[in-house]
Amino acid sequence: MSNAVLSVKDVSVAFGFDKNGNPRDGKQPLQVTDRVSFDIFPGEFFALVGESGCGKSVTAMSILRLLPWPSAKIVNGSILFNAGASCDDVDSRDSREACDLVKLSLNELQNVRGSEIACIFQEPMQALNPVVTIKKQLLEVFKFGAVSNSASSADLLNLIREQLRLAGFTDPDRVLNSYPHELSGGMLQRVCIVMALLPKPKLIIADEPTTALDVTVQAQVLAVLKEMAEKTGTAVLLITHNMGIVSQYAHRVAVMYAGRIVEEGPVREVINHPMHPYTQGLLAAIPESHSDLRTLVSIPGSVPHPKDFAKGCRFADRCCKCAQASAGVREKCLSTELPPKMVEANHFAYCFLQSFFA
Repeated sequence: MSNAVLSVKDVSVAFGFDKNGNPRDGKQPLQVTDRVSFDIFPGEFFALVGESGCGKSVTAMSILRLLPWPSAKIVNGSILFNAGASCDDVDSRDSREACDLVKLSLNELQNVRGSEIACIFQEPMQALNPVVTIKKQLLEVFKFGAVSNSASSADLLNLIREQLRLAGFTDPDRVLNSYPHELSGGMLQRVCIVMALLPKPKLIIADEPTTALDVTVQAQVLAVLKEMAEKTGTAVLLITHNMGIVSQYAHRVAVMYAGRIVEEGPVREVINHPMHPYTQGLLAAIPESHSDLRTLVSIPGSVPHPKDFAKGCRFADRCCKCAQASAGVREKCLSTELPPKMVEANHFAYCFLQSFFA
């Protein structure tokens, strides 16, 4: 859509290429994502959710082409980024054309990475330099055009202190003069959030940013990220496997399975009226404090390896709904035919079984 800050359209990623872009050792490249599409709008908290191995991180890293080179390659689709920059001049803020990040050279992409699209990774200790103070690392952000070159060091430090306070630090100077090992995991992740927001990017990719944190700190960090992003109008792509986090913080969610988007819609719609059996399974697996059940519900089996991906519905062999369906419906689910798109307003899923479980 024209007003989307990011439009991922039919993106497929494969592994197994050499440095010339040809299949390595003459073997067929292994496709791990299949025609992934979604839009993210300004100020939106958009979640991409699914089990480990479903292709979430590969999709996220393909946006900035941070996939392992030369093995990984985007073999199909486009990633349109609307930052007020044209493909010919990604530094220009006057043009309203969206640029296709897939077609940009690495030099052009460097103008987008960090400044226009920032990343927050799982392990904050690995994202920060252990032998450099937090102050120096945050000041380095401004070397890449985050603010006017005429700003003094004192002005930049005041801006950093203000952002640290917004992130919940009551003593920003102590944080600035600390080394990463002197701060807790939750504090480091909030520093990474500040680092991502300082350049005023249009989009932040948060790849499971709270995985290494305990539950209480998770909530604090995500609340800080959402509040600061909303104040700046920055869109957030949140990668997670936790549907509980999605229900609390996201505006819209896309559910991914075996390299494909299987359901997408507003969070409340997806949580209250899940259309796809996989989404239903994820929600059923969330423990509830008020429940009398002593055994958690689980989805049988596991996400298949990409070399074992089925041509038709990739969830069919794990789907309880499919197993309970009539022979004719079950045969269709297990065929090579792609599941149809079921649409209800702005909520949709890809499944043969709508009439069966509606």
